[in-house]
Amino acid sequence: MNPTLRRISAFGAAALLVGGLAACSSGNAAPAESKGAVDWKTASSVEAGGGMDALIAAAKKEGTLNAIALPNDWANYGEVISTFEKKYGIKVEVENPDASSQDEINAVSSRKGQDRSPDVIDVGHDFDVAAAKQGLLTPYKVASFGKITDSQKEATGLWYNDMGGYVSIGCDAGRVAKCPTKFSELADPQYKGKVALTGNPAKSSSAYSAVFAAALANGGSFDNVQPGLDFFTKLKQTGNFNPVEATPATMEKGETPIAIVWDYRNAAYADELKAKGIEWKVAIPEDGVFSLYYSQAIVKWAPHPAAARLWQEFLFSAEGQNLWLKGYARPVLLPTMIADGTVDKTALTRLPKILQDKTSYPSEEQGKKAKSTVSDGWTKAVS
Repeated sequence: MNPTLRRISAFGAAALLVGGLAACSSGNAAPAESKGAVDWKTASSVEAGGGMDALIAAAKKEGTLNAIALPNDWANYGEVISTFEKKYGIKVEVENPDASSQDEINAVSSRKGQDRSPDVIDVGHDFDVAAAKQGLLTPYKVASFGKITDSQKEATGLWYNDMGGYVSIGCDAGRVAKCPTKFSELADPQYKGKVALTGNPAKSSSAYSAVFAAALANGGSFDNVQPGLDFFTKLKQTGNFNPVEATPATMEKGETPIAIVWDYRNAAYADELKAKGIEWKVAIPEDGVFSLYYSQAIVKWAPHPAAARLWQEFLFSAEGQNLWLKGYARPVLLPTMIADGTVDKTALTRLPKILQDKTSYPSEEQGKKAKSTVSDGWTKAVS
């Protein structure tokens, strides 16, 4: 399965670049150490568990973190994982790296009470919302919780957004005479058989968001995603749509010379393909600006509860956030890191350029409706 299939779109996130916010907050529970042995399964903050030293010690004793659907080449997750392992001596076991968000939820719900259950999930925002409603998650506020905008987190800490990006158009400059930079250009006959997605929009977040971005570029709105489906129907009818799922392998072979996918994925492809003599250009289309974040959460019955909490603390530290930035993704704490000087300035300057640094987002209800429309209509649109 294509690594991008692990992501399902979500909505209601705040803008990618917003102002810095108030200082950190934490859970209200009293330190557990005063009551005897710490039960990290119920600790709602590091303070509630007795402090960072206590958390690190408990996590090291557990020795393992069960994760799922974390591809090494997704937003620099390979380095994120290896850095965490070296820093704390904890092995991160990643099951099915290319799984979807729904696969993650299925694994959590079917393995309650089992040692094989994932400790944490990293999924599309709407899946965390659904998981919270199903009672699959446990509240935990990382030390930087107060720096995350309210619209990018659940108030009690059941989930919080981590990093995101913009829909972009990637293009093999050696095989395409003029690389497109807008959705309006993709219907040009010169792109016959060249325009690909990263999978089925009913399962792939990048593909799903490409449809939403196409809708915005063609008279649609957050309340009406149908123009996005109509756009791909047009590409199918003209022969421009390529049903092959875009991957680095298909790009290298020239099978998918144009790919619509997240900007951080296209930027990473550019690095990978450059080493093979391929110039892969990346453009964020100004006529269809669309972005979103993904979310983190701790499983309620995590078999390694301390390691799960330490993992979240690491991801939402400046070190963890900068590792995502290094992978071209825009971390949720980026505005605060820019303000306090902890941002990796070199990585920041390498981000794909966008003409506008702020964008609006559909509400949760708008996103739910759009997801249903795309899931129900995609097969007909390109059949």
